Amino acid sequence: MPDMRNKSEEQKGAEAEVERFRGELGPFVVTASTTRMAMVFTDARAPDNPIIFANDAFLSLTGYAKEEVLGQNFNFLMAHGADAEALAKIETEFRGNSKAGAEIHYRRKDGSEFWAALFISPVRDERGDIVQYFASFIDLTALKEEQSQSRMLIDELNHRVKNTLATVQSIVWQALRAGSDPKVIGPIIESRLLALSRSHDLLTRESWRSADLRDLINDALEPFVVADGRAERIVITGENIRFPPNAALALGIAFNELATNAVKYGAFADRTGSILIEWTIEPTPEGRRLILYWRERGGPPVTPPVRKGFGSRVIENGLAHELQGTVRLDYPPEGVVCTMNIPAPENPDG
Repeated sequence: MPDMRNKSEEQKGAEAEVERFRGELGPFVVTASTTRMAMVFTDARAPDNPIIFANDAFLSLTGYAKEEVLGQNFNFLMAHGADAEALAKIETEFRGNSKAGAEIHYRRKDGSEFWAALFISPVRDERGDIVQYFASFIDLTALKEEQSQSRMLIDELNHRVKNTLATVQSIVWQALRAGSDPKVIGPIIESRLLALSRSHDLLTRESWRSADLRDLINDALEPFVVADGRAERIVITGENIRFPPNAALALGIAFNELATNAVKYGAFADRTGSILIEWTIEPTPEGRRLILYWRERGGPPVTPPVRKGFGSRVIENGLAHELQGTVRLDYPPEGVVCTMNIPAPENPDG
């Protein structure tokens, strides 16, 4: 940086150049001073193209006062002064070899950064010699932020699609393990995909931030309670808690499996059974844990299965793996009990 004396001399020289410029192109300079587009003029005859004029819009965009700008070299605002690619783009603009302008990363006086589209045009004297350069800046910060947000959304969408496809793949693979009869496999796959779809719908309504546990349970059970007054036979207690998307999808499928089993063999297999779903959050040395119970009562007598089926594996293995906890199915005669011990989610919307 030049010392204060040289800086003052540069400013005086720059101001004198502006005044001369005003005299030659008076109306145009007045217009440039008041336009809302940020503009500067530089001295083409001096090294580094020092700024000899800056309009109010440029000062507002950068946060500098006029006396802090005049005499500065053209690139003094660059966020990364050693950015060879950006310097090459600016040089191309000065040479007049660019048709679309250049996008340059700049830094304001307060340290904040912004992007601007830079357009440079020469100003010639009566002999055709270039004596000044006229540069205009279009603030692209909002556009860049929107582009960044769009990239984040696309990345998030790709992530969700991959997770969903992995879940679908797991559903199909597990169903194929359950048997080879298409008449058996088809309904198994269809039921699980519908459960996945309902959870997706719930998360879409919540902008894919998180989902209430109560909403997850109600959405998963809705297809099973629309008939026979089953809705009145379900009791849900517990302080509401929100789960992030991946956990919500896993829980939605697990509750669908529990309800499917209840319709076939358990509390929903007759008109007298009921289901109690309750949970508490308990502090432990490993952190806060969510302890959830699914208890069936009043249905046909229960006997433990001879072998674990698709639904049991989804609940005990898949859910435990996804939620990094433990899930246990017990089969006392009075009704199935599912116990989930999983980490309580911490601010899933954060």
